[in-house]
Amino acid sequence: MTTSLTTEAAGTQSRTAASTTGQRTEAEFARAEAHTAHNYHPLPVVVAHAEGAWMTDVDGRRHLDLLSGYSALNFGHSHPRLLRAAHEQLDSLTLTSRAFVHDRFADFTAALAALCGKELVLPMNTGAEAVETAIKVARKWGYEAKGVPADRAEIIVMSGNFHGRTTTIVGFSDDPDARDGFGPFTPGFVPVPYGDEAALAAAFGPHTVAVLAEPIQGEGGVVIPPAGYLRAVRRLCTEHGALFLADEIQAGLGRTGRTFACDHEDVVPDVYILGKALGGGIVPVSAVVADRDVLGVLRPGQHGSTFGGNPLACAVGQAVVEMLATGDLQRRALELGTAMRERLEAMVGSGALAVRTRGLWAGIDVDPAVGTGRDVCEALLARGVLAKDTHGSTIRLAPPLVIDPEDLSWGLDQLAAVIS
Repeated sequence: MTTSLTTEAAGTQSRTAASTTGQRTEAEFARAEAHTAHNYHPLPVVVAHAEGAWMTDVDGRRHLDLLSGYSALNFGHSHPRLLRAAHEQLDSLTLTSRAFVHDRFADFTAALAALCGKELVLPMNTGAEAVETAIKVARKWGYEAKGVPADRAEIIVMSGNFHGRTTTIVGFSDDPDARDGFGPFTPGFVPVPYGDEAALAAAFGPHTVAVLAEPIQGEGGVVIPPAGYLRAVRRLCTEHGALFLADEIQAGLGRTGRTFACDHEDVVPDVYILGKALGGGIVPVSAVVADRDVLGVLRPGQHGSTFGGNPLACAVGQAVVEMLATGDLQRRALELGTAMRERLEAMVGSGALAVRTRGLWAGIDVDPAVGTGRDVCEALLARGVLAKDTHGSTIRLAPPLVIDPEDLSWGLDQLAAVIS
């Protein structure tokens, strides 16, 4: 972990960053734009090095990372334990494909199954792959275990959802940027308002095989459902003989102060969908985790991934699981999150209209009089802080769980200065 910048030193850096653009940054940004499809609208910063919660750009300016790669960097940049696991594995074996078994596979899957309290693990690579996998498993389970007629399976999904950007997934998104222009879409999905128990109850039918939900909607702006909603999802799924598929890709693995966001309501879903932090910020690792009566419906040849569960991914993923098994990072997220919540709530009425927090994760609705979420993020960049906007007027904060309290406090100082 890097040494924290003092507030005075960080402030000096911020004033410098605000007054100079940086020739290398401009040049590298332009070079990247020249040959890149515009599927992202990145902030004008070009990162060259990172450690802990700090990133350094090509012009040598340091920036406090309050995004953590959408939770992919829960453990910060270049965590020594995770780098050591990766380096050791790189020297021995990186890929076999699933045509063969390698010596890291059993340990990783056993450790992750134990962390989740489930029996089986199906490793994949990206979060979207894991969601697609869960959808296939739920449909197969519906036909074989529940007896739903062929090709009639339905999965209930939530308004405001974000599960990835494959064609199946965007078909049940209500975000026009994600959806428009990519049809025709896959049928079999029934949307309901997020957090509305009555609407959810009314949506169940004889062909319902699953409910797919984020316990907290990250891309939506850290939207937390009403208290008791996740328990209602669990109860209704049990009553109707359907699976609860919990997309914990952003919310899980320590981000909210518990191992899983579902833990806040003592809810155990049938299927955990995991990703992002599972790769330790080093390699893409995702997984679907469930008991044998669910994942056991898959047979050889029915699903796969060349890189899923590769030796390097398993080595890093196992180190991540071992770190989470102690509970130390979850407790740290809870403690730092409490301090962050208090600071953010004090900003309501002073540039913020509302804030939503759970653990070390926050969504802040910015007063339009201040500017858009993008405006705020650009102003924060000029002060040496990196954050991300969503849905126009909302910004998200997801500091690394290893962030020093002084650095977090300084970063929140910059936010208060920008929006007040």
